Amino acid sequence: MAEPKTKPTNQSVDVFLDSILDEQKRQDCLEILALMKRATGAEPVMWGESIVGLGLYHYKYASGREGDWPLTGFSPRKQNITLYITSGFDQFGELLKRLGKHTTSKSCLYIKRLADVDREVLEQLVKLSVEHMIRTNA
Repeated sequence: MAEPKTKPTNQSVDVFLDSILDEQKRQDCLEILALMKRATGAEPVMWGESIVGLGLYHYKYASGREGDWPLTGFSPRKQNITLYITSGFDQFGELLKRLGKHTTSKSCLYIKRLADVDREVLEQLVKLSVEHMIRTNA
């Protein structure tokens, strides 16, 4: 069975975030980090070279593949900031309607900047996702 490519590293989260050249994106990421710390009560860890992850859960698929992944996290990408909402979005339709300008994929929420979304709704979304993951993976 293949090992997951993205794993926790010893890279400094602070150094990584300080290296973001775009000042607004850096400030947005610092605010997202604070929001996720409140939601998880966990300290951030770098996963691979570009994902800031908080908390941890263990997954196991029916195929037998298993591994660990953060309860939530984010990555400042070139086009947007990707937030990892590990529980997915099926149960969050009403929150997403109130969130503001965003797009989603299976478990990723994409925003250009925090100014485009309602920060309170975003924090609620992250908190509920984390609570869901803890409940279903206990």
